[in-house]
Amino acid sequence: MTLSFNQQLQNYADLAVKIGVGLQPGQRLMVRAPVEAAPLVRLIVAGAYKAGARLVDVMWSDDTINLARFEHAPRDSFEEFPVWQAKALAEHAANGDAFLSIYATDPDLLKKQDPDLVSLTQRVFQTHMAPYYKYIMNDSVNWSIVSLPIASWAAKIFPDDEPETQISNLWDLIFKACRVDQPDPVAAWQAHVGQLAAKTEYLNHKKYTALKFTAPGTDFTLGLPQHHLWHGGQKETLAGIPFIPNIPTEEVFTMPHKDKADGVLSSSKPLSYAGVLIEDFSLIFEGGRVVNVTAAKGEQVLKKLIETDEGAARLGEVALVPHSSPISRTGRLFFNTLFDENASNHVALGRAYRFCVENGTGMSNEEFATAGGNDSLTHVDFMIGSNQMDIAGITASGDTEPVMRAGEWAF
Repeated sequence: MTLSFNQQLQNYADLAVKIGVGLQPGQRLMVRAPVEAAPLVRLIVAGAYKAGARLVDVMWSDDTINLARFEHAPRDSFEEFPVWQAKALAEHAANGDAFLSIYATDPDLLKKQDPDLVSLTQRVFQTHMAPYYKYIMNDSVNWSIVSLPIASWAAKIFPDDEPETQISNLWDLIFKACRVDQPDPVAAWQAHVGQLAAKTEYLNHKKYTALKFTAPGTDFTLGLPQHHLWHGGQKETLAGIPFIPNIPTEEVFTMPHKDKADGVLSSSKPLSYAGVLIEDFSLIFEGGRVVNVTAAKGEQVLKKLIETDEGAARLGEVALVPHSSPISRTGRLFFNTLFDENASNHVALGRAYRFCVENGTGMSNEEFATAGGNDSLTHVDFMIGSNQMDIAGITASGDTEPVMRAGEWAF
């Protein structure tokens, strides 16, 4: 049975509230969304109240407004920030509220803008938002991220299609990738979460000391902390509320040791960061830190990202995704990290999730660093996987075991 667009859109809204956020009766919900998302947001708000929400609030964003600042605002004004937004999010998090972000932006929005201003804007944003992200990284709140088509993004993915079909084609891809085209999306997600849980259980049992990545342009060894923990699919807050942070998600992930990354990593997909596409880039690591960067496009923006702070030049996440994931099988580059990271093995520069090491959420900053955890204002995923990548797990005895071969699970 083929579901109508309205049925799939309703399924998507229900999935975001019930499975993504895992909204609990009596909770408040904060939604952050672009203005184009209004029809979906209205369904989400109605669904949240039906699920027992006490209050649903929405923060809107708009690419055109963001671009206008870069084009017309005084050059000395880019350290200004709407502090009330950061304070509101932190206050909601301290209250135990739930959060849903709807992420969609033009991948080329700021490609003609000054890289120094782009970097400054990101650093100011990250600095003010740090108290809020502390709740996110510590599993203190239930949260999720979904997406939806906007015209500029859809045109980037389907440049040869007529404008009137670009949006609908992207909706079809999103519905399929998020399993909302199925008669019972909740059951489909429950089965999928179970498969990811089996992978995390296997890797947690293995307790590898490092992973060795080999692919064209990549020869890289990444150490893992002694008490690292793999996660994937569904998570729980410290209070026991289940949620799925990313919809879609195909990854299992953990935190690397911040001082144990050596070799060269080459990107397998462009990185859409702060309205700029960074393409064909490679990073060389020594002792956990990036020591050299090259990129065909966006090199200056990438270098500015790595200079954000000390932790931005180190890794905070490593995630494994089979090349045959549903997002990869679409054959499309999404120019959107939420989707592209679920088509490929990837790592993240910057901040590590504290729940990825035993007792990490209760550690002081010093204890977390001693355990191998990285801290930074930023956390930016980039894709390294392909059907030519092999990954080996290195055991405590120094033996190697296949984890992935030719981009697919080897166990």
